[in-house]
Amino acid sequence: MLRRRRVLLLGVIGAVAIVAALTSPVADKAVQEIALPLRHEDIIRQQAADKDLDPALIAAVIYQESRFRDGQTSEAGAKGLMQLLPATATYIARLSGGTAFESGDLATPQVNIAYGAYYLRYLERKYRGSDALALAAYNAGEGKVDGWLADSSADGTTFDPGQHIPFPETRNYVRQVLDARREYRRQYRSELGL
Repeated sequence: MLRRRRVLLLGVIGAVAIVAALTSPVADKAVQEIALPLRHEDIIRQQAADKDLDPALIAAVIYQESRFRDGQTSEAGAKGLMQLLPATATYIARLSGGTAFESGDLATPQVNIAYGAYYLRYLERKYRGSDALALAAYNAGEGKVDGWLADSSADGTTFDPGQHIPFPETRNYVRQVLDARREYRRQYRSELGL
């Protein structure tokens, strides 16, 4: 009787181990999706290619701004996946030659990601390829970053975004987006076409 229970117990343990081994990749992917979600990767890849941007950077901004939840609107009125203010989107429409833009379009992932990617590319060019400055401007506004750079230049110092961003929220935002970009590159290499 004892031997039969032992054999039965070993059989159950073996079966559980086999099921766990077979479902582990599925469970790992599910946990990954909860911790670091990715949606609309086709749009992200397309916009990254069109705008000459790192798709992991676009994904990281979306993650930080909305956690990939469509239809988000902040207290400040920023809309969509990349949390664009309607005034910023209107500015982007003017810069990009978009003539049919309406504020409601920001709820559409394609439009929101296209406009957010355009703005990121614009900021990258403005700040000569500095991801940190572009992200700081995305969060705090170009005027703030321009002011910080001007103050630093007037003082004869080099502005270091990691140390000199005076807004803790913006400093944390830049760090969190850059950290998320590293994770997106690591975890979603094939999905983002890296």
